[in-house]
Amino acid sequence: MKINEHTALLTPKVLLVPYATHHVPTYHNWMQDPDLQTATASEPLTLREEYEMQESWRRDADKLTFIVCTPPLTEREHITAGQEDAPGSMVGDVNMFLDPDAEDERAGNGDGAQALIGEIEIMIADRAQQGKGLGCEILLAFMWYILQTRTLGMKEYHCSNPNGRENSSLRYLRAKIHKDNVRSTKLFEGVGFSKVSETPNYFGEIELRWTIGEDPLKDVETRMDAIPRVLAFKS
Repeated sequence: MKINEHTALLTPKVLLVPYATHHVPTYHNWMQDPDLQTATASEPLTLREEYEMQESWRRDADKLTFIVCTPPLTEREHITAGQEDAPGSMVGDVNMFLDPDAEDERAGNGDGAQALIGEIEIMIADRAQQGKGLGCEILLAFMWYILQTRTLGMKEYHCSNPNGRENSSLRYLRAKIHKDNVRSTKLFEGVGFSKVSETPNYFGEIELRWTIGEDPLKDVETRMDAIPRVLAFKS
């Protein structure tokens, strides 16, 4: 998605910046780790393929991604690419992938709004930053941004993927987590996601969902220690 290409989010614990080309070498190094490959169900890519993937994530209207960094030590009015998000500050990433709701399509709900599901994935790749409680802050900041920009995000998606519908709307967020990954399951449950079933799917995954209610932004903000600062991300 392009909606976040000039936007950074700053909280007391993390800095989220759009995934840019200068992040690719570090990201590529992360993904050589077999444990991360297993945790993310990913196959190792060549560096060239990784650059192509980064371009896809920036261009495609069904993908929203941020690189997670440690926050700057001093106050900032904007974030400069390659400085506050230099390789030594990079921690991981957080993504959302949009898909049409298969249940809505099976119900044949006419030509009205196209219901979408936002599947969230989070990765803390820097082992030194794991176990510090960053996951909750990353996830809440990301959910907050998704809801703040929901109208723009749905418009961007719909322009590329109308599928014969008048518009698109976000129905719920979900996460699919391996049944043995208790830490991640507790992370998502801690911010309000609920298990669809205790029984894992064919791939050994448990699905959790967070339904978009009447005032979802308020639901997220009540769980946050601080509202993220929205800063310009400058090249």
